[in-house]
Amino acid sequence: EHPLLFFGGTYEGQDMSNQITVTEFLLLGFSDIQELQILPSVVFLVIYVAALVGNLVIITVIIFDLDPALYSPMYFFLRNLSCLEICFTSVIVPKLLVNILSANQTISFHGCVLQMYFSFFFGSTECFLLATMAYDLVMNRRVCIQLAVTSWVSGIPVGIVQTTWLFSFPFCGPTEINHFFCDSPPVLKLVCGDTYLFEMYAVTGTIVIVLFPFILILISYIRIISTILRIPSTEGRLKTFSTCSSHLLVVTLFYCTAGLTYFRPKASYSPDTKKLLSLSYTVFTPMLNPIIYSLRNKEVNGALRRMLGWQIYSRQL
Repeated sequence: EHPLLFFGGTYEGQDMSNQITVTEFLLLGFSDIQELQILPSVVFLVIYVAALVGNLVIITVIIFDLDPALYSPMYFFLRNLSCLEICFTSVIVPKLLVNILSANQTISFHGCVLQMYFSFFFGSTECFLLATMAYDLVMNRRVCIQLAVTSWVSGIPVGIVQTTWLFSFPFCGPTEINHFFCDSPPVLKLVCGDTYLFEMYAVTGTIVIVLFPFILILISYIRIISTILRIPSTEGRLKTFSTCSSHLLVVTLFYCTAGLTYFRPKASYSPDTKKLLSLSYTVFTPMLNPIIYSLRNKEVNGALRRMLGWQIYSRQL
């Protein structure tokens, strides 16, 4: 017996004879479509490029356009969200593309730790930031900055605790992660220690980080919808409701899929279901957010047209 030190405690009385020293993991990813290679890699590459370009356009337009409307709290948070989405999807998709196209699907132990840390850091930051954005109309600039900083900083302890705790457990093999990135639930399945406390922490963390911000957003949208219903013009109601419903759809997709993934980390969902849930908030949402939040917005569209017009004019000169 070799008791494992863990946050000042030990796992006493457990048989550690099968414990192994892990140097790398095998990411199975989408092995069932591995033979296609080109098709899934093209799909994910297009989505990734669309997410990068869309979010970079939002950042560029908001920073460099002189329209005073783009200096409101809403666009300040959209700029933060776009930066966040670029980072979040870049933690996941490049490695996913490499694994699809390469015969070598391994990831080093430390690489897995870092990928998990940054996915939790950026994911939890996005949960808090989206909740903050739902109340941007009642904030001055100072409060906006404070809440944005708080959202970013809050992701640090979440990532550290989750990652450090999980990788302090013993692994007894095999080291195959049936997922496309190093996420908590599939890695937890490889652990041979007592994970009860960790699972309770996962439930509590999901409530605080995912469910509570989502409830705050729903409350905000209920108030917005009640205001929309008082708009006298039918056309105005439909236009405003269309915008809000699009926002709410993307937010619901993000929070619900993340909540289903982490609320019960050892839930008996099929591996394919878990992968689809994870694709929703790690790959598709970063692509949809710039479209839903910004590129359908008249101020952003106007700024983008002005920027493109200036570029065409400059080339003609």
